[in-house]
Amino acid sequence: MSPTAAASAPRVALVAGEASGDWLGAQLLRGLRQAWPGLQACGIGGHALREQGLDAWWPSDTLAVRGYVEVLRHYRAIVGIRRRLRERLLAEPPALFIGIDAPDFNLALQADLRAAGIPTVQFVAPAIWAWRPERVALIRRACDHVLCLFPFEPALLAEHGIAATYVGHPLAALVPERPNRAAARTRLGLDEATTVVALLPGSRRAEVEHLLPRFLAAAALMLRERPALRFVLPAVPALETEIRARVAASPVAAWITVVRGASHTVLTACDAVLVASGTATLEAALFKRPMVIAYHMHWLSWRITRRKMRQPWVGLPNILAGERLVPELLQEAASPQALACETLAWLADDAAAQARRARVLARFDAMHAALRRDTAALAVQAIAPLLERTTARTAGRAQGA
Repeated sequence: MSPTAAASAPRVALVAGEASGDWLGAQLLRGLRQAWPGLQACGIGGHALREQGLDAWWPSDTLAVRGYVEVLRHYRAIVGIRRRLRERLLAEPPALFIGIDAPDFNLALQADLRAAGIPTVQFVAPAIWAWRPERVALIRRACDHVLCLFPFEPALLAEHGIAATYVGHPLAALVPERPNRAAARTRLGLDEATTVVALLPGSRRAEVEHLLPRFLAAAALMLRERPALRFVLPAVPALETEIRARVAASPVAAWITVVRGASHTVLTACDAVLVASGTATLEAALFKRPMVIAYHMHWLSWRITRRKMRQPWVGLPNILAGERLVPELLQEAASPQALACETLAWLADDAAAQARRARVLARFDAMHAALRRDTAALAVQAIAPLLERTTARTAGRAQGA
């Protein structure tokens, strides 16, 4: 039975907890709607999911919190949203629940929904290979199926009895193998001969608060060495006003162009990237841009996080490469001086720097090829049996009535 032949259009619930999850969810929802044209979707999402027809009961930025201390500050509000969402979904059960990343919010909710007979899928496997391996038992209890972005994850989950499918990373299909740098620079009003550094301080308010001052101070130090440098900062729309105010108050404001969104245009146009740890590091790798990865959080959050880390790296390019391919400067190591030094090293013109760039970009090419799949189609194929069984049961009950 094909998805489009289902007796009735299913209703699914989705939860995406931040900008990257919202974008991933939109790609998946587009694929589901192609398979089930009448499909209805509700839950938590942002602009991208709403554009695909999601009835957003809460905006995704209400969940966009990282770090233990930061989560504690918003704990009551987040738990209240999860409780109300659980009650609503149990009262009006969807044919399927899909949690998109945000495992701290989604897994406990999925466990309750699955116990009540609602099939559950987790899109983006929780990174048990990187940290918090104790989550395995909860994932096994919470998820009927896990959609994995990275090729090594299904086998790892299978060792723990968790059904999973590798679907590739949708960014790999979206990003061209050789992005048009000249066209991107034209759109941003940048001269072709100018050396440009992209500043990506993160998509969460806490990230911007912790990292943007360090990035701005690093930019000032870089300008002392190379006065002709220019910087471009793609601001997440929800934080654009705050970001523009912080940049305007800095002594390097005249050398920094802040744009609304457009991170892919900025990554295409730049020569190097100073980037917060997260999905943006993978984006920079797919755009074949040398980068310096940075992260800083509340000291107590960092102490807890560091104890739970299982890998020596936090950046996705380094994790996928299995080595320190690009610099990572975390917590106090993310000083403006270190950030500036490592970024300028990527921009050097000597033979050693050229060879280093060539080696790293070749590895990025290989990553791109490995991650490029028809993610939406593979995800729908994995999800279809769960949706069809639920739809068939619903149709059978309706006929029996």
